[in-house]
Amino acid sequence: MNPRLPYVLLVGAAVIIFILSCMLLSRGRQSPSCESQPHIVEKTGSTSQSLVFADLTPEEMAQVVRYLQGNLGVPLVDASRAKPSDNCIASVDVQVPAKAEVLRFLDGGGARPPREALAVLYFGNQPDPNVTEYVVGPLPTPVYHRDVTVQKYGGKVPYHRRPMLGSEYGQVGVFLETVAFAAAPTFLKEVFEYDGTNVAFQTTAPHGFLSGDRKSWFIVFQNVSGFFVHPVGLEVLVDHSSLDISRWAVSRVFYNGQYYRDMVQLESAYVQGRISVEKVRQAPRDGDFSSMKPRAPSAALFPLQYEPQGPRYSVRNNHVLFQAWSFAFGMSVNTGLRLFDIRHKGERVAYEISIQEALSVYGSNCPGGMSTRYMDGSFGIGRYTSPLVRGVDCPYSATYVDTHSLSETLSPSKRKASLCIFEQNLGSPLRRHYSNLQSLYYGGLVNSALVVRSIATVGNHDYVWDFIFYQNGAIEGKVQATGYASSSFLHGDGLRYGNRVWEHTLGTIRTHSVNYKVDLDVGGVKNSLVAHDMAFEMTRAPWSPEQQIERPRLTKKVLDTEDQAAFRLQSKMPRYIYFAANSKNKWGHQRGYRIQTTSFAGDHVPEASSMERAISWARYQLAVTRRKEEEPTSTSIYNQNDPWTPTVAFADFINNETITNEDLVAWITVGFLHIPHSEDIPNTVTVGNSVGFLLRPYNYYDLDPSIYSHDGVFFTSEQDFTACEINPIACLPKTASCLPNFPPFTYDGFQNM
Repeated sequence: MNPRLPYVLLVGAAVIIFILSCMLLSRGRQSPSCESQPHIVEKTGSTSQSLVFADLTPEEMAQVVRYLQGNLGVPLVDASRAKPSDNCIASVDVQVPAKAEVLRFLDGGGARPPREALAVLYFGNQPDPNVTEYVVGPLPTPVYHRDVTVQKYGGKVPYHRRPMLGSEYGQVGVFLETVAFAAAPTFLKEVFEYDGTNVAFQTTAPHGFLSGDRKSWFIVFQNVSGFFVHPVGLEVLVDHSSLDISRWAVSRVFYNGQYYRDMVQLESAYVQGRISVEKVRQAPRDGDFSSMKPRAPSAALFPLQYEPQGPRYSVRNNHVLFQAWSFAFGMSVNTGLRLFDIRHKGERVAYEISIQEALSVYGSNCPGGMSTRYMDGSFGIGRYTSPLVRGVDCPYSATYVDTHSLSETLSPSKRKASLCIFEQNLGSPLRRHYSNLQSLYYGGLVNSALVVRSIATVGNHDYVWDFIFYQNGAIEGKVQATGYASSSFLHGDGLRYGNRVWEHTLGTIRTHSVNYKVDLDVGGVKNSLVAHDMAFEMTRAPWSPEQQIERPRLTKKVLDTEDQAAFRLQSKMPRYIYFAANSKNKWGHQRGYRIQTTSFAGDHVPEASSMERAISWARYQLAVTRRKEEEPTSTSIYNQNDPWTPTVAFADFINNETITNEDLVAWITVGFLHIPHSEDIPNTVTVGNSVGFLLRPYNYYDLDPSIYSHDGVFFTSEQDFTACEINPIACLPKTASCLPNFPPFTYDGFQNM
């Protein structure tokens, strides 16, 4: 053996250890943290001007409450404890000034409109109970209030039209437990093992069949997680029309396909053995099949999105700036997320884009299901906007905004992180071309867009509301539906109305319809509505007259009246329909913004229905009307509880007025038919349940404005496409090799419930 060999082996081993140590140390060394670029500094004028649309601050809400308490001359009970016979403040929201006043301020150097609030009050403690709306101002120190109810609705709002307060739901719950259920102790104990805590109630709406009714079916479920899919077969009709709670009564009872006069008759029939009983297995508190707890352990982390050099957008108060886009945002307590003064490249393209209503119409062979037509604006789409979970509801690094509301209480409430704003790389090119003919090059642009999102949980439904801003000047409004499928107890011919999704659970068929208001101002306030489409024409080939050619040609039509611009839900609508400006682009075309919808709506309620006028906006996939201050919304929160005499009937907006060269509003309805199926257990996914609309520039510019984006990529076969100055994508290993500064995870969704 060579005596040097051990030394050689030792030296070799030392070298190997040194190399491995260096490799491990280099791997263990963390990449530097991403450095945030300073936010783009905005002109102070744009941010301060946007405050004309801003939601009320908690301090302003509190001032309005104090003013009303001291100046109405009547006692006001906290709505969270109010009885139907009390006076109370139902809600306080911002009163957005008239458009003409706002435009004088924004564009004409006029005075800032006075800041005002809109307060909705229930007056139950007076000889003529009614709902009254007051405008209160000026803020922050109000000195006046004026009753605008008659001005807005043409008369007083009868008290029976008021949306139900949470306190009224609670009072009905107490009535069911202490009065109604007390009349059937044996039935409840032996059939449901009822112990006073193991059932939950879900209400239905509207409340009856005639104007003035306030009779509600309350569906009984097991009180477990995801109770919406745990019906037990019992439903109770409660007449709670009296302002005296002691006079409330059970009007009818339904159990397992049979109707009874009241709970006393149900108890008697059960004791005498005259009831067909279908016992439901008691579910554990977590709901078992309805639990959303994952059935698999955590594994490799899902992909994350981050901004290597910080956000490329800025948020100041209620004003957002992103590349060529700017707009103001707000949250209406009734209708939810809304945008104002939307501008691209400094020019206003829309004055307002807002949600109006979300309607769901159910079918079932159970009374509660078959009578349900939920109008979620009445419950409060903005009121039920929920806190967002980082990394799931929105990207982890999104900007989260708190919102405030005053509804059914005397104190403002704060919903932390209930709105998010983020730029999203959609993972596909906005446009691209690879040329392998004549010249060799590649040109493309990443499709990165700004998203503004809120999520409202109204009962069993969760609605993900998005407004999306693209680099080519397009705006998208989108809603994705998720949450739990409401259900009925499966009995008899139930499969005519849905699919069986569990042992006793019928997933009931329903339609979803969503209405938006889009006040486009294309090249100015005055616009016309123009339709372009296609038709095939037959012609002889000029170079070979004996041959025939079928060629598509452009068809054009100006839609002159509101009647021409009202397109029924299932009717054929021109495929290119746009708001046309009074100005032209470089090529001689009227500048325009096109409306394009994505919808697979179910059928509308027949117009012969006694309640159809209350939801008549849903007749139309698109209706364009003259803009009027007295027609601010397509519906009313009072329509839910009296659809038979609607406070606002959208059909009345369409009266064949001329819409050429006028200030116009597009009312867009999108929706989908939902037939729940087994994959809706435990709850419904957003995939395939997304509808909405696009607003796209149509000859508005002389060329695609996204060509000026800083994100563009272009290189030829003759260039060094690995050089950063030629191809910025080549620099990603350097510019994006940093670790994102993710803040600690927090969630405040269970606070102050």
